[in-house]
Amino acid sequence: MNQDLTNKRALVCGSTQGIGKAAALELASMGANITLIARNEASLKETLTELDTTLRQTHDYIVADFSEPHEVKRKVTEYILAHGPVNILVNNTGGPASGPIVSAKTDEFIETFYRHLICNHILAQAVIEGMKTSGYGRIINVISTSVKQPIKGLGVSNTVRAAVANWAKTMSFELAPFGITVNNVLPGATMTGRLKSIIEANANKKGLSKEEIEKEMLAEIPAHRFAEPFEVANAIAFLASPAAAYITGINIPVDGGRTMNL
Repeated sequence: MNQDLTNKRALVCGSTQGIGKAAALELASMGANITLIARNEASLKETLTELDTTLRQTHDYIVADFSEPHEVKRKVTEYILAHGPVNILVNNTGGPASGPIVSAKTDEFIETFYRHLICNHILAQAVIEGMKTSGYGRIINVISTSVKQPIKGLGVSNTVRAAVANWAKTMSFELAPFGITVNNVLPGATMTGRLKSIIEANANKKGLSKEEIEKEMLAEIPAHRFAEPFEVANAIAFLASPAAAYITGINIPVDGGRTMNL
C-alpha cells in the first residue's frame, strides 16, 4: 500500500492540539511537509518542534484566527504565493459550545458557520488550483458523527456540521475529474479538550460527577472506550495518501461503533 507523502505539502488546521495536532504528526511521519495553522503562535512553535524531519522535510506555520475569515484568506493566499502549492488540506477547527437548539442564539449559528463552512471554503478555493497543477489533491474535513445522527445537546454543532458535509459532497463531484478527492472524517467521542468540556458541562447541568457522565457516554459506545486523537489521525492520513486515490465524497465515522446507522 502506497502511503508515501514525500514532497507533498499538507496544510493542517487547528494543529496545535487534539485531532489536528495528531494529524500533523502522522502526516509528517509519512514524509509530508507540514504547514500548521492556528491562532496561538507559541503553541504553533512548540508543535513545530515535535514534527518528524527524518525524511528531510521542511515544516512551517501560519498564525490565523478562524473567527476572522478575511484574515485566514489573506494569510493563506500570501503563503501559497510565496511557497507554492498545497497538496493536502485538513480542515479542522473546534466546535461550538454545547446546548439545546431551542435556546441557541442566532449569533452562535452565524459564528460557527463562518468558522467552519466559510473558512473551509476559503481554504479549499485557495489550494485547488495548486492541486490541479501539481497533479495531487486531497481535501479532508474533520466534522462529527452528527452528520449521520444528531447528538443531543449539540444543537448549533449538529446544524452547521451537516452543512459542511453537504458542501464537501458537492465539491467532491466537481473536483473528481481532476484527481482531487474530498472526504469527511467523523470523529466520535475523542479524548480531547472539547470532550472534557462537554463532560464538565453535562455534569454541571445534571448535577452529576464527571465520572458518572463518562460512564453514561461510554455505555453508548460498543468499544466501551473513548478514541485517542491518533486513531482519528490514522483515518485522515489514509485519505491523504496515494492509496486512497479512488475514494471520494464519503463520510468515515471513527467512533468505536457508536453511530446507529450505516
